[in-house]
Amino acid sequence: MPRILGVDIPREKRIDRALSYIYGLGYITSCRILDEANIERNRRAKDLTDEEVARLTSIIQNGYVVEGDLRRENTQNIRRDMDLGTYRGLRHRRGLPARGQRTKTNARTRKGRKSAIGGRKK
Repeated sequence: MPRILGVDIPREKRIDRALSYIYGLGYITSCRILDEANIERNRRAKDLTDEEVARLTSIIQNGYVVEGDLRRENTQNIRRDMDLGTYRGLRHRRGLPARGQRTKTNARTRKGRKSAIGGRKK
């Protein structure tokens, strides 16, 4: 199983799809990386040589922010918004949707289970 930047790439998948298992790389970006590395997109991940894996790793390390660094950057951005007290930061702090979705009827994923307060019998 090829290992790129600490992530196990699926052996049986085509390399253009397999690279998207790395956090921060999608299909379009992986195609761009493969073109830069001169590797055919339709090859399987198990067919890559060690030299090609090293080439892919160096291209990704030098040109893209992926995995741990990207996750850290995202959490720092959210924490900065929360510290500044922006509207988005307040929504993150309260555990509500931060991008303008409606919350009267939906947003159960962010808000959690509905609490049954109304309609209690006395």
